[in-house]
Amino acid sequence: MKKINLKNIEFRQEQPKDYRETETLVRDAFWNQFQPGCVEHYLMHIMRDADVFIPELDIVAVYEGKIIGQIAYLENNIVDDNDVKHPVVGIGPICVATEYEGNGIGGALINYTKKIATKMGYPAVLLQGDPDYYSLKGFEPSKKYGIRTFDNKFAAAQQISVLSEFDFTGRYVESEVYQVDMNAVEEFDKTFPTKEKMTGIRSQNKILKIIKMVEDYK
Repeated sequence: MKKINLKNIEFRQEQPKDYRETETLVRDAFWNQFQPGCVEHYLMHIMRDADVFIPELDIVAVYEGKIIGQIAYLENNIVDDNDVKHPVVGIGPICVATEYEGNGIGGALINYTKKIATKMGYPAVLLQGDPDYYSLKGFEPSKKYGIRTFDNKFAAAQQISVLSEFDFTGRYVESEVYQVDMNAVEEFDKTFPTKEKMTGIRSQNKILKIIKMVEDYK
């Protein structure tokens, strides 16, 4: 790990000239982490053109002229128990260059964008991820607030950070943008240097266990 001071990092909105650099960063950071290879770099590539993409929350962390971290959001919805949609924001992807992990950059990106999302009027940020990590970044199980998955279950992976008070419960429904075409992922990945896909990685096994941690809503 390379030790750096957060004061020396610039947090700014991603620009078109950054796109390939950001996608390369995302690919390197996620490769083999949750599955053999990854899909997150392709997701980053296509989500910028989605109607629900939020440019104001598309932020990169720059150090010495190099992008070493990024975070991006889509507008999703909590569909309450009366079938009314309430816009919220969903993180994904978020990553930090491997050599700079442990410097608090991921947490700084989250805090930086939470402030923007709050000013934009969003009541909450949600994500699907490792509770052990995100609980340290101000997130809680969405079950605490009666927020279920799209298929009406409580999932350990579904985390929430409340930005302002809200008085509804319901299902968190993510944009279809997240449902990537795996054939398209493979074709897009061919435009990058070849990397070996591996199975049985510890982080892969952990996320599989977390995904299975669901409870029926009663």
